[in-house]
Amino acid sequence: MNNPQRKPSWLKIKLQTGENYPKVKKIVELNQLHTICSSGKCPNIGECWSKGTATFMIAGDICTRSCKFCATQTGKPLPLDKDEPKKIANSVKLMELKHCVITSVDRDDLEDKGANHWAETIREIRALNPNTIIEVLIPDFDAREDLLKIVFDAEPDILGHNMETVKRLSNEVRSRAKYELSLDVLKQSSQRGLISKSGIMVGIGETEEEVIELMKDLREVDCKLFTIGQYLQPTKQNLDLVEYINPEQFAKYKKNGLELGFDNIESGPLVRSSYMAEKTFIESKICR
Repeated sequence: MNNPQRKPSWLKIKLQTGENYPKVKKIVELNQLHTICSSGKCPNIGECWSKGTATFMIAGDICTRSCKFCATQTGKPLPLDKDEPKKIANSVKLMELKHCVITSVDRDDLEDKGANHWAETIREIRALNPNTIIEVLIPDFDAREDLLKIVFDAEPDILGHNMETVKRLSNEVRSRAKYELSLDVLKQSSQRGLISKSGIMVGIGETEEEVIELMKDLREVDCKLFTIGQYLQPTKQNLDLVEYINPEQFAKYKKNGLELGFDNIESGPLVRSSYMAEKTFIESKICR
């Protein structure tokens, strides 16, 4: 086990602020948009924004849930911005994105939990950017078939929903979401014919056997794309870090997952759900 008090060399990040960085920052600010890059304190914000891409977060920046690993604000959200879908679509066009990723906070305060806002955002992006691959990273919507259908009917190209952690730790780490319920979301997505994707973080006390068990569960629901990244404690109030996982173990997880039948896996210390999303998709068996 690595000393969790001392960040290892493989997690040291070189700040990047190339010519695209201020362009992305300006587009986000002018359109009054939220990104998980900022709200989630993502370590890759410099790299991604420098490459001219960002992961948009819709439905506000205040979540109705309080998962112990997450840095996003929790509390009573503001009303939805009805113009947000058009703003997102316009930003995707301005950034000339070939592959866009959209996520959101949980909106358990709304009757439809934000499903219609999600669908409208997907449709607006598609209308203005017909050749852009649309990847969504959705909440669980309590796995309600009627609400998931609203999102599915908007026809995103890739439907992501994160398991976050292994079965044993799920109730401890997540505030309301349940392991089996999340599997059900992905099962419904796959049955609808969408490309299902999920992700977890490691370093919070899971075992290798538990990670492999989780990967097998994901393959049972035909999840095709998978990401594994190092948990980094965003604040002292969040879940404690147990250990830093070394790059060799991440490589082993990728090998195990590919042998289980995933079409592609991104596995590494700095990997996040949307990190290198376009590369993950293009290099998958789906595109071959």
